[in-house]
Amino acid sequence: MQAPTAAGLLALPDDHPGVSDVAYRQRRAAIAAVGEAHVPGAPIPTVAYAPEEDAVWRTVSSELGVLHETLAVEAYRSGVAALALPTDVVPQLGPVSERLTELTGWSITPVPGLVPTRTFYGALAERRFCSTQYIRHHSVPFYTPEPDVVHELIGHANALAEPRFAGLYELAGQASLRCETDAALEAFSRVFWFSLEFGVAWEDGELRAYGAGLLSSYGEVQAFRSAEVRPLDVAAMATLDYDITQYQPVLFAADSFAHAHEVLATFFAGWDDDAHHRLLAGG
Repeated sequence: MQAPTAAGLLALPDDHPGVSDVAYRQRRAAIAAVGEAHVPGAPIPTVAYAPEEDAVWRTVSSELGVLHETLAVEAYRSGVAALALPTDVVPQLGPVSERLTELTGWSITPVPGLVPTRTFYGALAERRFCSTQYIRHHSVPFYTPEPDVVHELIGHANALAEPRFAGLYELAGQASLRCETDAALEAFSRVFWFSLEFGVAWEDGELRAYGAGLLSSYGEVQAFRSAEVRPLDVAAMATLDYDITQYQPVLFAADSFAHAHEVLATFFAGWDDDAHHRLLAGG
């Protein structure tokens, strides 16, 4: 997890769009401090978003909404309709969390930035989703090199508003807790990546997305049909490397979202170190 420096700036990688924007880095640090100050069980602190931040959200959410009509699976679109995120301003995590609790029993925990892998997945087992509150740099509203509030809410929270997705995320979190070795956790993480982040499924004769990484990316959600599409195969997913800095060249397609749900639920429910050993042994 990154933390503000003594100068009140957040360290960003050299290729980040906001790395040379001191005002943006100060703003990021201030928003991170809001999440860091949250006390579990207390109301989620409100962030006073600036007009240009609301403008980024308004632009991205409206454009993605149009794309989702034809490129997202029905189950995800059902979650979108149920959660009904505002489109004109950046949503506050508090009301979104309350609505999720009403719909599927999930809640949101604000965090200042990236959290350790086991912390993120472990929270899922408790039906808690760890979410950042900052938004991407205004100069490139359709791109972010890291998860931001657009990815967290449009990608994940919309899915968590739908019962089938909500159940899969919980099963995934429980599976992570059974991983005693880092190797088993890494294999599990790859399946999570190629499914709940970058999963696709056939629906009404077309390839559609159900993964949050695709559904929150304006560019990649329009390009995913050009990837090498392989049949859904959790063993292959668990052993395939991926690069987070580029569009995914290989995707795994289920015959339908119902098929994806069945396969992934079975995988997550049975995953542990013994299952990892069996996978490596080809069993």
